[in-house]
Amino acid sequence: MHSTMAMLTKSRTLIKTLNPTKPSSFFNSISTFSFLNQEPQLAEPPPPPPSSSPLPPNPASGSPLYHENWRNPIPNTGAQSLIPVGFINQPSYQIRSLAQTRDVNSLMNLFADWMTQQRWQDMIELFEAWIRSLDKNGKPNRPDVLLYNHYLRAYLMGGASAAELLDLVSKMDDFAIEPNTASFNLVLKAMHRTMETDAAQKLIERMQLIGKESQPDDESYNLVLSMLFRQDQIDAALKYVDLTLKSGYMLSTGVFADCVRSCVGRRKLDSLVLIIEMCKAMDQNKNLCPNWNLCNTLAQVAIQNQNSRLAFLALEFIVKWIAAGEKASPPIYRSADEGLVVSALNTAAVTYDSTLLDASWAILRRSLRDRKHPEPHTYLAKIRAQSSLGNLQGAFSTLRELERVHANSATIDEEALFSPFTSLYPLVVACSKKGFETLDSVYFQLEILSRADPPYKSVAALNCVILGCANIWDLDRAYQTFEAIGSTFGLTPNIHSYNALMCAFGKLKKTTEATGVFEHVISLGLKPNGMSYSLLVDAHLVNRDPKAALAVIDAMVEAGFEPTKETLMKVRRRCIRELDYESNDQVAALARRFRILMGSENRRNVLFNLQYSTEFA
Repeated sequence: MHSTMAMLTKSRTLIKTLNPTKPSSFFNSISTFSFLNQEPQLAEPPPPPPSSSPLPPNPASGSPLYHENWRNPIPNTGAQSLIPVGFINQPSYQIRSLAQTRDVNSLMNLFADWMTQQRWQDMIELFEAWIRSLDKNGKPNRPDVLLYNHYLRAYLMGGASAAELLDLVSKMDDFAIEPNTASFNLVLKAMHRTMETDAAQKLIERMQLIGKESQPDDESYNLVLSMLFRQDQIDAALKYVDLTLKSGYMLSTGVFADCVRSCVGRRKLDSLVLIIEMCKAMDQNKNLCPNWNLCNTLAQVAIQNQNSRLAFLALEFIVKWIAAGEKASPPIYRSADEGLVVSALNTAAVTYDSTLLDASWAILRRSLRDRKHPEPHTYLAKIRAQSSLGNLQGAFSTLRELERVHANSATIDEEALFSPFTSLYPLVVACSKKGFETLDSVYFQLEILSRADPPYKSVAALNCVILGCANIWDLDRAYQTFEAIGSTFGLTPNIHSYNALMCAFGKLKKTTEATGVFEHVISLGLKPNGMSYSLLVDAHLVNRDPKAALAVIDAMVEAGFEPTKETLMKVRRRCIRELDYESNDQVAALARRFRILMGSENRRNVLFNLQYSTEFA
């Protein structure tokens, strides 16, 4: 037993002699054999090595990186380490072997392979071991900026913070290499992960000042813009968008969508128009387009705010999606909502934008794909827009198409559809905009069209001319146009024709003639509508006769029509000014009967009771 213990003691002494750098606790005696109660014969100690001449000094001993090579994997306490505390791990034998046999190019290829396998920790360990190894010339390995960026990417994918990556970037000076744009972009990605917006902006400014190789590129700006838009820092983001576009860089699709979404949310519509226009002027950005839902949202917001230019740009985006769907395999047929197009046409009418008018109608035609006709209210919206722009020829052409498509439809109320007092009133206003000059021009144009091949004869169009003459108090032209419906055009006047003539008589206080027109309508077997009674009420009110006006309202109620709030307020106003309180009580009773809230007219009465004087205060 004592001999066995002596053998183990000598073995440990021999191990310490062969491995003086390893602690004694590192080695353990392991035996797979059962204990044999016998004393083996100890081997004789090895003879001392023969004396040899000393080696020449190491040429790399003067290098500052010599203490970081493979012979001293753990640096001295006083030496400055490239790797932050907590990232140093003892490399495995395979890593050390690869570090000793790889040059820069082969290591780059290996890292490219490992990146596809997401072996980030192995990349870190191999790089750290490689920079402590010597190359084939016996000099310490020196990475270039591309290889070092792989090292930074591995730390980024391993979850390193932006501060840790900045420390690693600052260590690039130890290898006499300058960080480039890709190096700082990796730091920006770490900042983007934690939304360090202020630090990212400062880093961008630093990149602009450092040098040519580190100037921000499109990826740098897109990372910063994404952070700014997501944190609703719109003003700062718009500054960087302008800088990005003026630098000739491309906005990413995600950043462009964030830009549209943020500007729409904060109602920065004019700024958004400017950005989209700048993108359209650049070849690399002209194909940027939000998604389908965002395009429709953009169009709706632009229309609500009556921004005609932004509405046009939104419709352009919608057209791009429709065209892309038609070219797909299998094709995807997208269509713009017709209600959206009607709203766009109304916006064109309010803003006097012919470009938006043409674009809205074109996108509607493309969406319908000749399978159905636009709805009547869509035609009316187009007529309103054309009338607002003074395009009377286009407006009457649209009216002609409306009559051709929907005139004989069983589901359409033609009387309301072709009324010059309501649906076609914008066309009436356009006809009388320049007085008799415009009215005569329209009338003669309608005469020419009535003799064309094929002829175009329209009572609705002539009714617009009659009511236009009434609006300028030109009774003679109104009556002549009314007679020309039968004599010149060979048509039969409808109830709107008589109503327009009645309006012309009423405006000139010719109440008797207006009443005669009303009685003539009844004698012909035509049924007066609500507008007929309202116009007759107006004719009596012009003559300051509220009692006769109330009598007409009673007849109107017996005929099955309800008086409007506007009509009752006109009658009440005349009753108050004529001091007819009995008739005023009847108006109040009618309002209660039909549940019409009349309200007060205090502000109007103040204006009515003003004492006008030529004296100055």
